Amino acid sequence: MLTGAGTSGRLAVLEAAECLPTFGSEDVVGLIAGGESALLRAKEGAEDDRAGGRAAAEALELSSADFLLGVTASGRTPFVWGTLDAAQAAGAPSGLLCCSPPPADAPPRTLTIHLATGAEVLSGSTRLKAGTATKCALNAISTGAMAQLGKVYDDLMVDVIAGNAKLRLRAARIVATLVECDEERARALLAACGGEAKPAIVAGRLGLEPAEARARLSASGGHLRRALRSSPAGEGA
Repeated sequence: MLTGAGTSGRLAVLEAAECLPTFGSEDVVGLIAGGESALLRAKEGAEDDRAGGRAAAEALELSSADFLLGVTASGRTPFVWGTLDAAQAAGAPSGLLCCSPPPADAPPRTLTIHLATGAEVLSGSTRLKAGTATKCALNAISTGAMAQLGKVYDDLMVDVIAGNAKLRLRAARIVATLVECDEERARALLAACGGEAKPAIVAGRLGLEPAEARARLSASGGHLRRALRSSPAGEGA
């Protein structure tokens, strides 16, 4: 869960939204102070509502299996602190991503990521340098997490959701690259596998039927690299 207010909140929601088409993951959720309408029009007072932040996070039924990252350039936004309160109460690990050192009375958390961006060229306008640094950090965090979950193979997004023409072409090129075949063959493999790149790659590389490819992926925890190099069930090591 990524939470924030103002520019930080918009960046948090943006990062969460991109995880579905890029990585096929619905597990990343973004919360912004003031709700969805604050994405389009600033609601400056919403960031001061610590209780509202806690309630918004609690509504998503946090548990110890979740991780909450509060995003606040100043390190002291009450709405974000409220979401950290909710994480602590739920036993969920949490972190604070900030561009100024958080004060000593900030809520307990598992980790702090301090981006020492320094003063803004327009004093106090953290949508500038702090916002840019925050976006880069969120990119690195989400991509690294998805790579650990097996949703990246080398530099390829192998869990891409091919929901439009551009992404269908990208999926075909990914399959063609990893199977070492032409795009026509890649599209045929994708069609046989319901448009999913991972089973199409396993089927193409190992000469398996789609159901066999899916079973192999499942046995490998969804990790493509493991599926491609592991021994099929029943074979020796």
